[in-house]
Amino acid sequence: MLDGLGIGELPDAKLYGDEGSSTLANIAEAVGGLDLPHLRAFGLGNIASIKGIQSVSFPTASYGKLKEISKGKDSITGHWELAGIFIDYDFSYFPNGFPEEMMKKFLKYTKCKGYLGNKPASGTEIIQELGEEHLKTGFPIVYTSADSVFQIAAHEEIIPLQRLYEICKITREKVISSPYLVGRVIARPFLGSKGNFARTTNRHDYAIDPTDKTVLDVLYEKKINTIGVGKINDLFNRRGIQIQDPTKSNKEGCNKTLKYASKVSNSFIFTNLVDFDVYFGHRNDPVGFAKALREFDDFLPSLIDKMDETDVLLLSADHGNDPTTPSTDHSREYVPILFYKKNKFGKDLGTRETFSDAGKTVAEFFKVKNSLKGKSFLNE
Repeated sequence: MLDGLGIGELPDAKLYGDEGSSTLANIAEAVGGLDLPHLRAFGLGNIASIKGIQSVSFPTASYGKLKEISKGKDSITGHWELAGIFIDYDFSYFPNGFPEEMMKKFLKYTKCKGYLGNKPASGTEIIQELGEEHLKTGFPIVYTSADSVFQIAAHEEIIPLQRLYEICKITREKVISSPYLVGRVIARPFLGSKGNFARTTNRHDYAIDPTDKTVLDVLYEKKINTIGVGKINDLFNRRGIQIQDPTKSNKEGCNKTLKYASKVSNSFIFTNLVDFDVYFGHRNDPVGFAKALREFDDFLPSLIDKMDETDVLLLSADHGNDPTTPSTDHSREYVPILFYKKNKFGKDLGTRETFSDAGKTVAEFFKVKNSLKGKSFLNE
């Protein structure tokens, strides 16, 4: 999963304020064209018009795009639908901050003496705004975003990591209750001093369980090895994942994927590369996004070299995150699909009716009977 790599606004994008969003194409325009030779050979330029990435006559991967039908545009919604389930309801959002009764419960159960913030904010900006006060008071910084998230930021030298994680776990289990449905509680540790605060890589997410069986569950039940690399583990609340291997960067995610591809068999390796989203999409940095895409493109040959004719590689995304629009939030977009088999030419998979076609395809590849949503494109 190339986190945040959308490929054009969905028909209902206007309902989310995302008209004009097209992450990949708009990045290409902003930087004067993208140079991604290996993704181009796969057929990325055959899916949409992208400056610098021409279409090819004989793509080495099958190509298309997926349509999201679940409500929302956050990571949980996107990944769950990719894994074979629909979300026909929406999570709770807090454009005016969390309600008073929730914050009273927060203080009661976490035993914090107070809190700062309680408003929607950029994670990098709010620690600059409230970081000094946090150092003085010791109160955690509470904030949300356009996603369904309860985020808690704390300086690692003021609230140690284990205590921050404890606060988040308590918030997940005791503070958030009906009628509110919050997708994730996120620990956001940082370091530094006034004017120079910076988030660390010790983030930790506390998600809710998927509402039904996902492709991870159905494979796990059939004793097929499931490996979660990166924040996959957080998004599925670690359910259905035999080996859980968190990462702190795209580079680490790529290296760990390569490690597992080199040593396991009969396994599903599910990797999320989060840097695209966290460091470039949310920070409106198309140049950084483009550089990260080139780094991933440079990595692809080493992964392909580890594959044989029995393996398949599926590349996609969970939502858009257009860094060229005024918003710093996710964007409601189609996502690309590139499906590679060694020594096979690809075909046009078209526009799929749901993200869930990805999970359905994975289940069919492993020959596992299932009731997942979607339609497999394995044999198309």
